[in-house]
This record gives sequence, C-alpha cells and structure tokens, in this order.
Amino acid sequence: MAMSSGTAEGEVMVEMNTTPLIDVMLVLLTLLIITLPIQTHAVKLDMPAPNPNPPTVIPETVELVVDFDGTVIWNGTAVDRSTMDAYLADAAKKDPQPEIHVSPNRLAKYDAVARVLADAQRLGATHIGFTGIDQYN
Repeated sequence: MAMSSGTAEGEVMVEMNTTPLIDVMLVLLTLLIITLPIQTHAVKLDMPAPNPNPPTVIPETVELVVDFDGTVIWNGTAVDRSTMDAYLADAAKKDPQPEIHVSPNRLAKYDAVARVLADAQRLGATHIGFTGIDQYN
C-alpha cells in the first residue's frame, strides 16, 4: 500500500483512504445475508378430503374441435353455432354432465375458441377441459 504525504508543489493531500471502509461494509453485508432466515415458498392450502366412494357412472366424453377457420366439430361432425348451442344445452341438462374435451387447432383464432367457451358457460356446461395441448410445445 503506497502512501503519499504531499504533491510536487509541497501541498498536503487531504484524501481519506476508503479501502478499510469498503472492507467493513462487505463484511457487514455478508453477515446480514448469512443471518437472514431462509424463505420458504410453500403455500398452505386446506384441501378437501378425498371422496371415499368414486362415482359409479362414468360420464360420456364429447370431443369438441375448433378448426383453424373457426369451424366447430362436435364428435367428428361439423356443426354450425346454433346446433352447437343445442348440443351444449342438452349436455348441460344431463346428469352427470358429459366431459367436453375442447381441442383447438394450433392455427385457430383466439376469438373462435373464446366464443365456444362463452357459449358453453352461458348454457350451463361445466365439465370442460382442454386436450391436445402437446401440439403447442
């Protein structure tokens, strides 16, 4: 560590050596980081008890495809919107409701899929899920 007591003209240099101050601050920062408690990212949830008796009746499955041009296909048959609404209303009245597996085409517009889901919700169909998600990977 070099030390200078003056300049070439003979004036005294008045500068504080900040190296020890920085060393002390780094030690304090290290101690602070070490002493902080480890944060757990767990979320406490009260989950319902499992159903001891599984359902005896297996609900039917409906394949609902939304094609790239907005065409709706119900179990392999292309249907228009009013026919789809009638099918969804019938499905909502059944007990147990059929499981509706929505499989949108990769190129389908969001608007077409959202319209199908909104119609299903409006008509009371509640057992809806997406299938074919692996095509988006």
